[in-house]
Amino acid sequence: MADSEKGARPHLALAIATTFGVGYVPVAPGTFGSAAGLALWLVLPASLWVHAATIAALFAMGSIAGNVAERHFGRTDPRQIVIDEVMGMLITLFLNPVGWLGAFLGFLLFRATDVIKPYPANRLERLPGGVGVMADDAMAAIYANLALRVLVALSGNRVIW
Repeated sequence: MADSEKGARPHLALAIATTFGVGYVPVAPGTFGSAAGLALWLVLPASLWVHAATIAALFAMGSIAGNVAERHFGRTDPRQIVIDEVMGMLITLFLNPVGWLGAFLGFLLFRATDVIKPYPANRLERLPGGVGVMADDAMAAIYANLALRVLVALSGNRVIW
């Protein structure tokens, strides 16, 4: 183990990558990670700047922590990494006027696009290390955000539930 991987740093990186242990849930950790993102959305102040800064911080921290986690688990994009799903939920709901039911609809849309990985999300996951871990979910979340926007527009541009 390199000197930089000794001590608390890898533990902190793994805690971030797994969203403080959520990624260790034995069944559907990505779904639980998305639920953690939904919970984060609930507690964040309703501010464009807070949400944008949180998304950017999650992408940066997830990219760095993802590198450490990939080395730790010995594989590319291991299922225990769920910080990308947390970020994905925030991107999905970003600037969408939704309440709880609309947010749950966004949750379903994000899970679908994250599993299907439409182009170019399927290409972005090939990027090296933690950036690839985060980028494919960011793209899937952009698709979910756009689909949610269509549903908001079809509802007459009012808050969905």
